[in-house]
Amino acid sequence: MAEPKAEPKGPVKPVKPEEPVEPRVAERDAEAVSKFVESFAAQLVEAGMQRMPARVFGALLASDTGTMTSAELGEQLRISAAAVSGAVRYLAQQHMVSREREPGSRRERYRVHSNQWYEALTNREAVLKRWEYALREGVEGLGRETPAGRRLAETLAFFEFVDGEIAEMMERWRVHRDRVFGDS
Repeated sequence: MAEPKAEPKGPVKPVKPEEPVEPRVAERDAEAVSKFVESFAAQLVEAGMQRMPARVFGALLASDTGTMTSAELGEQLRISAAAVSGAVRYLAQQHMVSREREPGSRRERYRVHSNQWYEALTNREAVLKRWEYALREGVEGLGRETPAGRRLAETLAFFEFVDGEIAEMMERWRVHRDRVFGDS
């Protein structure tokens, strides 16, 4: 005859089914992350970007998931929600980040994509086309033989050259990226 099982002592907690757990990433040195974000942001500012968008971009770039909420950005960078909003607006206009809604929530997450440099450069290509158009009109209006017309014509030739080089360079980048990182 089998022995009866002992009754558990104390209250019994209901057993919950196991919930999927996201894989944990290695703990990171918050000071090292902050140092990178500020250092990289300083380089972007030196190149002409506004300070707050540069810091937000650096924080997103340094995050393991590539996404953060406004509250997370504000806490990490010690900035206001308004500062985050303005920075994200600028970065979205430059095609450097995108906004995503959390399912079932009004809260947005901001994402930096692995192809953000490609997108940013592609956006610049559209700007170059507009500048080329304006310069062409300037050359025609001022006259190619005037000193100002010659200066505009040379500027136009430079932008046309850069435009062609960017297109070829981006194609070489796609081949290189696929070779180094696999098909994306």
